[in-house]
This record gives sequence, structure tokens and C-alpha cells, in this order.
Amino acid sequence: MLLLFLVGITFTGQAQVEEMPMDSITEKMIIVEGDSIFQNYIPLNEVYIFGKLEFSSYQEKLRYYILRRKTLKVYPYAKLASERLEDLNDSLASIKSKRKRKKYTKELQNYIEGEFSEELKKLTRTEGQILVKLIYRQTGTSAYDLVKELRSGWRAFWYNTTAKMFKISIKEVYNPEMVHEDYLIEDILQRAFATNRLQRQETVLDYDYSSLTNKWGKMEKNKK
Repeated sequence: MLLLFLVGITFTGQAQVEEMPMDSITEKMIIVEGDSIFQNYIPLNEVYIFGKLEFSSYQEKLRYYILRRKTLKVYPYAKLASERLEDLNDSLASIKSKRKRKKYTKELQNYIEGEFSEELKKLTRTEGQILVKLIYRQTGTSAYDLVKELRSGWRAFWYNTTAKMFKISIKEVYNPEMVHEDYLIEDILQRAFATNRLQRQETVLDYDYSSLTNKWGKMEKNKK
């Protein structure tokens, strides 16, 4: 994949950009109104230009589109989990009383369960497993550890035991560098972000999508 840069940037307020010629320098410096720092560049967000999807077989194509449908369905739940966890941590930082912290955590947990439990129950096994992976993508913590931290180790154990009955591991992590299906999920997300089909939320994990695409692309070519 070719990594390009956006040709514009949004400024807060009514900032203006001026080109300032320098005496002995052919480059022009940029100054943003309200900013006393001279720059010869403006930091831009990065965007990807995606190649056409190609598949080695009909089965591979079918697998990708099924995975895409399931990923698009469960991503909003993972995004919400990340936002709620951030809200929780911000709120707990200002609550000194251990009793009040525990009470607030329980109230938030009950709210989340009451709001989405019925919808989550409708997920298939594979959708549930993808959700577990995406929660790790968004928070950097496995669903098991989140339950353990917010409830108790005993509750986390039983959550995982129950999930195993449906062949779902809430200890599952997200690793697009090593797991091909995880890379496909990342590819699906990036394409959905680019078309505004999904609202972008950056991962907390450390990997580069372009590098992943090059890596897996070369591996696929070597198989042929």
C-alpha cells in the first residue's frame, strides 16, 4: 500500500497561515496566527490509498466478506468499551474514597450491561471472538483482564469458563503482525475508516498498517 498525506489541516478557531520569505533561505516559513513558532511544514494526518482486493480463490473471497460483515457489526461495541473505560479511569482518578470508587465502578458496569447485554447476546460465536480481539485493539487489555480488574478474579474465571463453552476465549489478544486473520480485520477497519463507514478510533497498540500490508502481501505472493 502507498502511504500518502492529506493536503489540508483543520485549525481551531480562525487561524490564518502566512508565508514568510527568508533572506538567505529559498524555503518559505509558515506561521500560524496565535503561534509564535516558525515552521517550514504543517503536520498532516496520514491517509492510505488502497489497492483493489484480490483473492486466490472464491473461498478466500467469501471468507474475507464474511469477516468484514462481522467486524463492521461488532466494532462499535469495542469502541464503546474503550470510551467507557477511559471515562471510568478519568472519574476514578478524582474519587479518593475506596467505597465510592467501588460504588461508581459497579454503577457504570451495571449501566453498560443493562444497555447492551441483550444485543450482545445475539452475537454469534465468531462475532463474539472478533469483539474480544477488538476490545484488546482499543484498550490494550484483554477482556479477561478488564473483567478481573473491574469485578474480581473469581468472576473473570467464570466469565472465561462460560465463554469456553461457546469456544470463545476472553483472554484472546489482537496481533495483526503474527495472525493473518487479525491483519484482515485491520484491513477491513482501515478501509471502513477511509470511507467513513466506521468512526475512526486509533488503536493503543504499536504497529504500522502499511508495514503489515507489505509483509502479508509478500507472504501471499510467495505462496503462489
